[in-house]
Amino acid sequence: MKQDFILPDIGEGIVECEIVEWLVKEGDVIKEDQPVCDVMTDKALVQIPAVYDGVVSKLYYAKGDIAKVHAPLFEMEVAGGAAAPQATTSNTTAVAAVSANSEITEDFILPDIGEGIVECEIVDWLVAEGDTIAEDQPVCDVMTDKALVQIPAKYAGVVSKLYYAKGDIAKVHAPLFAIRRQGDVTATVAAAQVAAPAVSSVNSATVTTAARPAAGDSAAAKGSKALASPAVRRLARELGVDLQRVPGSGDKGRVYKEDVRAFAQGTPVAAVSTPAAKPVAAANTAVVSSAENRVEPIRGIKAAMARQMAESVSTIPHFTYCEEIDLTDLIALRLQLKDQYAKQGVKLTMMPFFMKALSLAINEFPVMNSQPNADCTELTYFSAHNIGVAVDSKIGLLVPNVKGCELKSILEIAAELTRLTDAAREGRVSPADLKGGTITISNIGAIGGTVATPIINKPEVAIVALGKVQALPRFAANGQVVARQLMQVSWSGDHRIIDGGTIARFTNLWKQYLEQPSSMLLSLR
Repeated sequence: MKQDFILPDIGEGIVECEIVEWLVKEGDVIKEDQPVCDVMTDKALVQIPAVYDGVVSKLYYAKGDIAKVHAPLFEMEVAGGAAAPQATTSNTTAVAAVSANSEITEDFILPDIGEGIVECEIVDWLVAEGDTIAEDQPVCDVMTDKALVQIPAKYAGVVSKLYYAKGDIAKVHAPLFAIRRQGDVTATVAAAQVAAPAVSSVNSATVTTAARPAAGDSAAAKGSKALASPAVRRLARELGVDLQRVPGSGDKGRVYKEDVRAFAQGTPVAAVSTPAAKPVAAANTAVVSSAENRVEPIRGIKAAMARQMAESVSTIPHFTYCEEIDLTDLIALRLQLKDQYAKQGVKLTMMPFFMKALSLAINEFPVMNSQPNADCTELTYFSAHNIGVAVDSKIGLLVPNVKGCELKSILEIAAELTRLTDAAREGRVSPADLKGGTITISNIGAIGGTVATPIINKPEVAIVALGKVQALPRFAANGQVVARQLMQVSWSGDHRIIDGGTIARFTNLWKQYLEQPSSMLLSLR
């Protein structure tokens, strides 16, 4: 079956690229993930891999041409499609119908959603089959191990099929849903993809003229890839089961979750057509269900955080330093300015003051803004103060950073911080905003607590946790007891890089800027 390869997203904001070199030619046999061509964007040289096995039948661009993202890059004969006369007939009929009705049905290919991301979880569908959608309308929310991402529609039309259920794992560069839309001059080309979902969903190998194997045969016996949904494949990975060895009880040997669980327990489920299958499946369900316990996989942001924190604690010798800061004068200054700048659309919280004061202190103690290499034999001092702020989002802990705080005013930091925290709380902060941090602030006091032992955001060398502000009695210079607004701060430092004296002197300077806002003003450059 001939099918167009759609050029996927190759970078944020990239809409076109130059064909630098074709690594294949028309007539070549290619394999899944084989590099097909090199393309140049305005940011980098990118290599485009194939997503299916097959034969290249046509290259739509010559070397040096400008290719469009989301447009056909080349045409290929997908492996397994040539031996399927019924599928070919169906395609021909579809093409004829498209030509007559000027309406096409095509797949929406899940684009790149972050550097290195190859799959994601369907968190929620925002549309249903049969819904009419507009161009750029949000279609679904997906979860990667970095963020919650909203996928918009590329065209206006009608959603004809959703290929995944909520909770399934979707693959990047694979069909996400099918859309029926009004055709254009490329209608006949796009119509060739009408039957693609059905073929790709069974890996193209099940559509053959040979006799089909029995429903209970395992994929290993058939010598082909197991027929299973992404959710079933995920379950098999979690249970450590080789899906190729699991006998499928579904039509054409499809493997279901019950098959995987039963195989893991050593009691394979019989084919769905046999009477014995139902009691086994029922018994298996009774075993795994529980009214008291609930088990859920750790994935997405939470899994990434688990890996990051474990690696940080196991490789960095942490030490903690605590101090008390009197914020009475700074709070009064902020209250004095708050309403004035609110009228200009600036949300002036305490955090921009903390960040600017931190940046000023880093100027005197640059080691606090450094990072060691993997084996701690070299230390890089960063000129940019990219201060991260830990945000408790609905999908887990995110740490976006305000870049270049040393060059920004307090008001500029406030505006950027508002943008980042709003996006992070919704889980929609961009990967670029999460990268490049040099030191981190965790405002645990916004929720509660006074003292903490924060874990360093590796490869940074320090992190500070801010406690809640409390009105506490203290002695004034005249001996009178007065109420002061006090906050406890808890630093964690990398003891390979920072010693106790350095972090104490650094904190004293930071404290001075916060307790005496006028000294912060005089230190601005």
